[in-house]
Amino acid sequence: MTPDATLPDTIVTVRDLEKTFALKRQAGTPARTLRAVRQVSFDIARGETLGLVGESGSGKSTTGRMLVGLIPATSGRVRLFDEEITGTNAQQALARVRKRVQFVFQDPQGSLNPRMRIGDAIAEPIDVAGGRTRHDRQLRIQELLDTVGLPRSCGDRFPHEFSGGQRQRIGIARALALKPEFIVCDEPVSALDVSLQAQVVNLLIDLQEAFGLSYLFIAHDLAVVRNISHRVAVMYAGAIVEVAPRAALYATPKHPYTQTLLEAIPRPDPRHRLAANVRGELPSLLSPPTGCTFHTRCPHAFERCRNEVPQLKALAPGHEAACHLNEPMTAPPATASFMTAAPIAASLEDRLRD
Repeated sequence: MTPDATLPDTIVTVRDLEKTFALKRQAGTPARTLRAVRQVSFDIARGETLGLVGESGSGKSTTGRMLVGLIPATSGRVRLFDEEITGTNAQQALARVRKRVQFVFQDPQGSLNPRMRIGDAIAEPIDVAGGRTRHDRQLRIQELLDTVGLPRSCGDRFPHEFSGGQRQRIGIARALALKPEFIVCDEPVSALDVSLQAQVVNLLIDLQEAFGLSYLFIAHDLAVVRNISHRVAVMYAGAIVEVAPRAALYATPKHPYTQTLLEAIPRPDPRHRLAANVRGELPSLLSPPTGCTFHTRCPHAFERCRNEVPQLKALAPGHEAACHLNEPMTAPPATASFMTAAPIAASLEDRLRD
């Protein structure tokens, strides 16, 4: 894939994006809010794939849905193709870019009407947009089925007659119906087995090369993201904690959470599995920890981590991380046991070869 440095044409700009949900108030209890996404910023260039990785509940899907207007942002800015889709004129701006932006859902079964034939499901965006004759509509359905590797006869069948991988191909075909330029893929392979994951990822890569598509590829599996992304952003408790070009992130991760995710990639040989450095679960976003939200699970946390929120800072060209350990003036305890990048990178390569 083309390196990020050769993709200067930015089509997606996100700045300080926030999403807060007001929870239903129970009798006798104060009103509560959940801050699902916190100060998220990134860009996506034309023809580029940005991988967005993190645990369930980290805010990945919420971020993706705000990018295409499925849910409104509480604050911050989202700009698609020079159109500001946040703020007072969001609906008008979304209407102008709607054909150029699409969404592939995690559950293909849930995103397809069980009573609608596949051909009609694929053509639904075409019908909404209008302007095509019945003959042109049918030709477009056949073209889309060919593009995603399904027989043309599939158009007369119903969703329950297909496997999970085939249904995801149908979802991708429907997303391509209006010839979009940017697609948000929300964990499109997480419900599939490994062989089908590879097929769908390879299909997305082929489509990107054929049509110049840009993707936000949301996943929790760094091994999958590695095969499709130009850059990777790591998200924890609603915030991005590290973003870097693919090669740099996998070779020299700078945030302890990223290092932990890399160590968690399964390795077939049990004799070479690494011990987990992080225990516990994602903190509640109703009452997140003070300071760095990761400090309650981080094996390297010290006093500053508990009191001061780290900011994303550039550590190398295109490589940013939000961790006090990367700051030269930081003086952590001498007893801390630090992970080094070289063993992590080496062990990752071993696991990928396995």
